[in-house]
Amino acid sequence: MELHIVQGSSKKDVCTVSGLTAVSTILDVKKKIYATKKNLYPDRQSLKIDAKSKSLNDSVTLESAGIKSGQQIILKDLGPQIGWKTVFLVEYAGPLFVYLLTYTRPAVIYGKGARDTPYADVVHIAAACWAIHYGKRLLETLFIHRFSHGTMPIMNLFKNCSYYWGFGFYIAYYVNHTLYTPPACSWQIYGALALFAFAELGNLSIHIALRNLRPAGSKERRIPFPTANPFTKLFDFVSCPNYTYEVLSWIAFSAMTNCVPAGLFTFAGFYQMAVWALGKHRNYKKEFKDYPRSRKAIIPFVL
Repeated sequence: MELHIVQGSSKKDVCTVSGLTAVSTILDVKKKIYATKKNLYPDRQSLKIDAKSKSLNDSVTLESAGIKSGQQIILKDLGPQIGWKTVFLVEYAGPLFVYLLTYTRPAVIYGKGARDTPYADVVHIAAACWAIHYGKRLLETLFIHRFSHGTMPIMNLFKNCSYYWGFGFYIAYYVNHTLYTPPACSWQIYGALALFAFAELGNLSIHIALRNLRPAGSKERRIPFPTANPFTKLFDFVSCPNYTYEVLSWIAFSAMTNCVPAGLFTFAGFYQMAVWALGKHRNYKKEFKDYPRSRKAIIPFVL
């Protein structure tokens, strides 16, 4: 079988690949392209049957995609790629480092003698919560997450790091400032701390449950359901409970610190996670005909 590879809407010839069969996969086609175009490694390629169709999954066979010998296949160059794990490690390590550095009240930021000003108890608690949250994220990236895609465009590294590192410094600057005013009521601090701990445990529980859904080395997708862990009961109500718990964590942190920048970070994070959750929710319903129809995307009974 022979296929003609053309580039984007211009339909400019890229190459012709041969030696394929009906049971060859899209990944096989990408490898053939890479053999002739060394700058186009497989993770950098997106292949489509036509301009309006979706990118073809690597595991799809030519026969199942309805691709015939001599057909044109459209190639999109996704640009230089970087591993998801690398991006996650860099974007999460940044805010952890920035926050803890600011927590020491360096003179270059707060002026000489800032370290001698007494810390409110909630400042220490907030620093511990921040370190726990991002430390957990780093450990999850290393030992728990199984990524369905190996890479992402390298520009995402700069975009994601700007968001996480920038907000990390913005929040840390105010919470660790010598003029910071803590909440007047201790119950607000410790009540929010309890909610934060609950949400962090819930988020971790969901990530472990999702990991166990996908066997190592595979891209298999299955419907997530609650396990014996009570934190996973949220799967009965929403498709993306990891996002629900994540938002709860930041609501708790914002309430604990009475920090407006933390509230802005919470709102921005909720907006983005709601977009992701709605997309995943639609994909679940489209992919699985028996997907529970009573579930919402991120907020039980609402959204």
